[in-house]
Amino acid sequence: MSTSGPGFFSRLSNLWKGFLSLWISDLEKEHPEIAYENSINSMIEKYSALKRATAAIIRRREDIEARLSKQAKELAQVEADLETAVGGEQDEIALILISKKQTLEGEVTELQTELEQAKVDGEDAKRSLLAVQGEINKLKAEKDRMLAKMESAKARIKVQEQLEGLSVDAEVKALDNVRGHIQNLAAQAKLGKELAGESLDGRLAEIRRQTGEVTAKKKLEELKQKREAAKAQAAQKTM
Repeated sequence: MSTSGPGFFSRLSNLWKGFLSLWISDLEKEHPEIAYENSINSMIEKYSALKRATAAIIRRREDIEARLSKQAKELAQVEADLETAVGGEQDEIALILISKKQTLEGEVTELQTELEQAKVDGEDAKRSLLAVQGEINKLKAEKDRMLAKMESAKARIKVQEQLEGLSVDAEVKALDNVRGHIQNLAAQAKLGKELAGESLDGRLAEIRRQTGEVTAKKKLEELKQKREAAKAQAAQKTM
């Protein structure tokens, strides 16, 4: 099978264009500012072409206006000359002027029609020009707005990714170890106190404490009795 025909090269060209289009599409997704710049530049080129076309329409309108003014003046002059020729009974000249007047009237009418159309074309072109200019300005504003929106979205995504990748397991485990150690120390202290109370020395210490309390109470009673006896003796002496 031959691959040297024009169809093969056409398919190869289309394939290359397809790959290039996909590559450009991916590039524009990664760098949307490129897509916006390309669109804006394309519209600016169209605006420039439309501006040149509009200028040509305006020049044509001005040319028609100039021609119409010239023909109208010439028609007015011919009409004046015709009046003079008729008044002077110069029939031969009058006939020539009548023919010229008819020709000029036709030209003036045609130029008036062309001028009206040129005015309409000029206004349409100016409206189109202003519309394209407005679209360019809108696209520039959209570019700034969308790029700012993209940067904001990227920043939020970055924060979310950092939060999702943030692990506090090590910190929590370290604190759990500290808490466990503190609780173990507290339990050891409590156990030591309980064991001290239940040991022989502990029981002896408790007995001594109780004995001390009994002795103190007994001493207090003796002091109270001595005080009462002293009061009684003092009372008898005063009688």
